[in-house]
Amino acid sequence: RPRAQSPTPALSRRVTMSAFTATCSVGSLAFRASHALARVSVRTTRTANLSHPGQPRHLHCAPVCMGRKAAKVAAKKQKGEAKRTKLYGKYGKMIVAAVKEGGGADPVSNVQLKKVLDDAARLSVPRELVERNIKRATDGKQADYMELTYEAYGEGGVGIVIEVLSDNVNRAAAETKSVINKNGGKVAEIGSVLFNFERKGVITIDCDNGDEEAVFEVACENGGDDVVPREDGEDGFTIFTEFENFMQCQKALGDAGYAINPDETALKMIPLAEVDVTDEQREVN
Repeated sequence: RPRAQSPTPALSRRVTMSAFTATCSVGSLAFRASHALARVSVRTTRTANLSHPGQPRHLHCAPVCMGRKAAKVAAKKQKGEAKRTKLYGKYGKMIVAAVKEGGGADPVSNVQLKKVLDDAARLSVPRELVERNIKRATDGKQADYMELTYEAYGEGGVGIVIEVLSDNVNRAAAETKSVINKNGGKVAEIGSVLFNFERKGVITIDCDNGDEEAVFEVACENGGDDVVPREDGEDGFTIFTEFENFMQCQKALGDAGYAINPDETALKMIPLAEVDVTDEQREVN
């Protein structure tokens, strides 16, 4: 009997490749189908969560680490912003008072206004705030600002002098007394606290602590009385001057290249004698 011939090598290779291609096609289709079903499942889960807002949703968020250093920086920044806000408000009122009392909005003819504007420029008061308050001062409806002084006793028998610049005397008196009483203080009689204070110029500069001799020399030559390290622990010094030498000493230090700290530079009431209090009482005051 004649024997059947075996397939040729070329035909065998074609049959093998066809079987391999079919197998791969089936595997690819299965993978695509499973992937599509998974995507549909995810969409269904999301839709269910959105349609039932009462159901808990598990969200995984990476924790934000805020160390003590970051907290201190944030607290310092917030404190500085609060001081600048008070400073800008104070100079806004001083500009209005200078325009009304000095006789006009022109600093060339109004010496009082020029002095306030020079001081505001050295303390980095925004120009737009200055212009806005000069315009406000020329408005006939704007009342005159008056400097008012109140005296009080705080925690631990500490004497407190409160200086207010207001265009409404009755409102200022009522609000000041209300703040004193709400914070555990006591309104003092006129003159019972003020005699223990004197007005001094206080200039705070940011510089290296090794510059003490150079700072002392500039300050002494321009009316400075004393130079001490800063109480807040930052690098720099605090210079005390007499009232009449405040502007001269401040300008000389600025011209010498020292950075004036506007938040801590001003004419202040300095106590002649200090009272010892606890940390809690100091914080309240």
